[in-house]
Amino acid sequence: MATVADRAVRTREISPAFAFIGRRILGAAAALFVASILIFAGTSILPGDAASVVLGRGGTPQKVQELKRALHLDRPAYQEYVGWLKGIFTGDLGDSAVGLAQGAKHAPIWPLISDPVKNSLALAGITALLMIPLSLLLGVAAGVFAGRPLDHAISVGSLVAIALPEFVIASLLVGVFFVGLHLLPPVAIVPPGEDPLSHPTKLILPVLTLLLASLAGGIRMVRAGMVEALQTEYVQVARLNGLGERRVLVRYALRNALGPSVQVLAQNLQYLIGGIIVTETVFAYPGLGSTLVDAVRNRDITVVQSVAMLIAFVYVTLNLVADLLVVLLVPKLREPA
Repeated sequence: MATVADRAVRTREISPAFAFIGRRILGAAAALFVASILIFAGTSILPGDAASVVLGRGGTPQKVQELKRALHLDRPAYQEYVGWLKGIFTGDLGDSAVGLAQGAKHAPIWPLISDPVKNSLALAGITALLMIPLSLLLGVAAGVFAGRPLDHAISVGSLVAIALPEFVIASLLVGVFFVGLHLLPPVAIVPPGEDPLSHPTKLILPVLTLLLASLAGGIRMVRAGMVEALQTEYVQVARLNGLGERRVLVRYALRNALGPSVQVLAQNLQYLIGGIIVTETVFAYPGLGSTLVDAVRNRDITVVQSVAMLIAFVYVTLNLVADLLVVLLVPKLREPA
């Protein structure tokens, strides 16, 4: 039976980890709050009257006022923000300005963006499932064979990938696989309501584009961590004790190399979310990026706000998950001060 002293020791041992997690959760909440203010302010200060822009030449003063009331643009800015923020927490994202301008009594945003969200999640999910293991595999290989031809090949390939933006990579892939080899379609148009996974050939080029654009950072960080870990004293001692090389790499070197690498992999996933906007536009893929571009073009402010806030939420959540994984991988963070 544990004594009071034993329980006190265990409490002191786990308190640094809980304090770290608590600080990160509070930081994530604060970041989302600041992001909401910036998104709302950024869309509100755009020049011109949003209602008039959406209605176009057919916007009579009466119709403009009606649309303003429907979008709550006739209220003070702080009331608009509080109402919008409250709607986010209750799941009511409001109505699409374009939908209301076209005569609909209600044009809720979530049904409008639900299919694009699913399509983007499918594209990002497939890319992430390939990116994370490939980053680890290629980074470990480059670190283990540092200074050898394999390391040079991986490093040069990573530098080339970093230097090329998504639209250039996409153009090169289309030139090779469509123009040159006639193997894959140059666009990724998925019929409305259909599962993008039922059109696998259309996803190959967008996934390859995102994969090549997001791999390099993770590979280079894992490589650097492996090179450093393989030179540490505890790895040398493990080898002298006769442990197999595979066990040394996995149990000692890789785990310590993953600590700093997790943050970079999370940043790559965040970059992936941003890269989706460009990639979906290039390949005409009906995802969240295309929806955001169309909403900006049509000055559909409510849709822009909702999509931007959703992207911010994904960014902050990925960063939070990475921080929590670091607690698991780095023992020092679980030690009492």
